[in-house]
Formats: sequence, C-alpha cells, structure tokens
Amino acid sequence: QVRLVESGGGLVQPGGSLRLSCAASGVMFSIYAMGWYRQAPGKQRELVASITSNGSTNYGDSVKGRFTISRDNAKNLVYLEMNSLKHEDTAVYYCNARNQLSAREYWGQGTQVTVSS
Repeated sequence: QVRLVESGGGLVQPGGSLRLSCAASGVMFSIYAMGWYRQAPGKQRELVASITSNGSTNYGDSVKGRFTISRDNAKNLVYLEMNSLKHEDTAVYYCNARNQLSAREYWGQGTQVTVSS
C-alpha cells in the first residue's frame, strides 16, 4: 500500500523559513519523481517543485530562488526547504509521487503552511 506522509507545516512569520518532509512507503522510491504542490483557498492546486529520480529539479516561478527541493533515496524522503516566506505562500502543501515509467501518481494528505505576522 502506497503511503505519503507530510510533516513540518505550521505558522511562520513573513521572511521566515520552514522545512517540509514527505516520507514515502510502499513504492520503489528510486523510480518515482517526487513533487510538492500547494493549494490555497479558492485557487487551483499548483506545482511548487519537483525532483526526478536522478535529481533534476523544476520549480514554480513564484518560488524560484526561495525554495529548494531535495530527496534522500536511501531513506525514501523528500524535502522542501522554504525560505523568505511570503503571505502568498500560505496554502496546504501536498506531496506527490509519480512513477516515471507508468505515470501513475499518488498524493499525501497535505500539511498546512500559514505565513502571517
């Protein structure tokens, strides 16, 4: 059974930092591209960042230069380091796993990030 569990969300002041983690189980982690998406109230879910099995990364325009995605294939973990957080980064952040061969996807339950003073 595939399971993605996010952690690390919370309340942070503008300009602050947070690190999200996603633990994957039930998948052959090394063949999955991993990603972080977010959804703010009243908005569509959008890509934040993704990383392929060999470490190639892609970022949404709004987070480039502020967020960093990384993965630990030995521990089945993917991270999202978020710096210089802004009010508009407030959203539920979801972990995504996509099989690079079949394109099948899985989602975590999400973790809330709130940027507020």
